[in-house]
Amino acid sequence: MAQDSALLALYSTYRRDLINYANKITGDMSCSEDIVQEAWLRLQDAAQKQGFRSPRSYLYSIVRNLALDGRRRDKRQRTVMVTGVMENVAEISADQQPSVDQVLLHLDEMEIVYQALAELPERTRVAFEMHRFGDRKLREIAEFLGISVAKAHTLVIEALEHCKERLNQP
Repeated sequence: MAQDSALLALYSTYRRDLINYANKITGDMSCSEDIVQEAWLRLQDAAQKQGFRSPRSYLYSIVRNLALDGRRRDKRQRTVMVTGVMENVAEISADQQPSVDQVLLHLDEMEIVYQALAELPERTRVAFEMHRFGDRKLREIAEFLGISVAKAHTLVIEALEHCKERLNQP
């Protein structure tokens, strides 16, 4: 019972931050709210089966994974819809819109970045995502992870370099 209260307090405290975090990944506030709600349900279910050393990190991981899954699903749908979209884009000036090739190239690059992030140690990935997607300051990241500001900066830089390296691979 005490664990349920602690988890509810954790969820209440970080709900808005989690929604903003998911929104940075999905770009859809409504979808982000649904993701956070689903993450809460999964956290409750997992709490009944196992204990946690860091339920907050686990909750952020659930939100991240759900948001990325949603992006992948959307990417597949967008790829299928490219033909239909091109008919609509034809009505807009070519100067205002990127080409289909450019859009697909950027989608491929985004997928490489998501895969690169998945390869990182959890603490490094969380630090990077909080900084880049969550607009968190290094001080906030350090506090969240229980590390120094200098270490938070190092983790963000390591993640950034890893992503750059993956993007530059043939």
